[in-house]
Formats: sequence, C-alpha cells, structure tokens
Amino acid sequence: MAINPKLGQLARAPARAMLRATGLDDDALSRPFVAVVNTHTDVTPCNMHLKDLAEHVRQGIRDAGGTPIEFNTIAVSDGISMGTEGMRASLISREIVADSLEIAVRGHPIDAVVGISGCDKTIPGTMMGIGRLGIPGVALYGGSIMPGQHRGQDVTIQDVFEAVGACAAGHMSHDELDKLERSACPGAGSCGGQFTANTMSLTLTTLGVSPMGANDLAATHPQKTDAAYQVGRLAVEALAANRVPRALVTEA
Repeated sequence: MAINPKLGQLARAPARAMLRATGLDDDALSRPFVAVVNTHTDVTPCNMHLKDLAEHVRQGIRDAGGTPIEFNTIAVSDGISMGTEGMRASLISREIVADSLEIAVRGHPIDAVVGISGCDKTIPGTMMGIGRLGIPGVALYGGSIMPGQHRGQDVTIQDVFEAVGACAAGHMSHDELDKLERSACPGAGSCGGQFTANTMSLTLTTLGVSPMGANDLAATHPQKTDAAYQVGRLAVEALAANRVPRALVTEA
C-alpha cells in the first residue's frame, strides 16, 4: 500500500527537528544531502590535514546545490605501527573504515557521498564503502608528503628505514640517523614514494572514482584545496546524473 506523501512529510518532523538543532535551515533541508566521510586523525601526517581539506569539499557541495553532512572514521598508520603489535590492526582497520562509512551513510537520509582518505588502508576502505552503497560517490586522496632535506639532498621515510639497517650494521652513526629522522618528514601527507598510499590513489583515478589529477597533487600543494572544492561540486553533479561507482568499477 502506497504511503501518502503528505503523511510521510509529517512523520519526518522529529528528524527535521533534530537536524535543525545542528544548524540546518529550510534551504539546507530542501537540498540533497551529501555525506563527507573523513578519515582525519592527528596521529599520522598522512591524515592530519584532512579536516581542513574537508572544509573545501563541503564548500564545493554547498556551491553546487547540496548540503554537506560530515562523518569521521578511524585510521591506522602502517608507518607508525610497522614492527609492533599494532601492525595486526592495520588490515582490520580497512574493514572498519568501509563498514563505518557504509553504516553512517545508510543510517541517514544521504543522497551522495565523498570519501576522503590518506594512509594506506583508508584508501581501499573508503572505496569499498562507497562501492557497496550503490549511490553516487567520489573519492579524494589527501596527497603525498613533500620530501625532506638532509645534507642538501631530498629524503623520504624510505631513507630512514634504510638508515636503520645502515646504523645497525655499523655504517652510520646514531647521531646521523637522529638527524635524518628529524628531517625526513617535513609536514602533512602520506609516505613520499610509490608505496601503498600513492599506488592506491592512482587506482582510484584509473577506476574513475576520483577526478583526473586531484590525487596527484601533494598534500601541501597550493592547488590541493581547489581540487577538494571541485570534488565537492563533482559529487553533486554525479548525483544529478545518477552516476554511481558500481557502474564504473566493474569486474572487467
């Protein structure tokens, strides 16, 4: 039996009352809701800047005619947990990211979704969650870290890993390793090399779930915030066109 649309509107009054408490007005409530699912955390440079990046995504959604609704999930840094008991949590974290994204979006009247990721497992985690929802969605990668500088040379976290071995073998002093450790990671962004995060970000672009070029920009690149803004707009455009990731990410 069909539900009278007017009765349906009446029945949603309590939900609207709660949404109004968050600051949404009549205009915001009349627009499509676009979830911004973030993996921000300040435990790792890979994800520590994503809160700021999300603000630009949200503005892009607003300017394109949508209402952004932000959720947050978790992240486990492989670079920090490696070699410890914490590494057992890494792969599991991918499933938690995917599940929490899907649950948060399914549990609310959401029309489209943007997933923002950084460290290794958050990228496939957000992609899996977006793909399972079956609604329009876009993914954005926070970007790679810039190289550090040590003795006039570009260095990355890989140089630190290699230096640990060199120090253990007696080919490098502890003081030199300490100096390298302090200079290798200059700020926000995922591990600077073609490791898991940057490789997976290329996969998002190749599959068509991220716009061309957005993920290639480093975390601190001056155009990164504009790329985030455009991703917000793109999510609303994808909704208008009913373009869902499942149509792009096929088995073939």
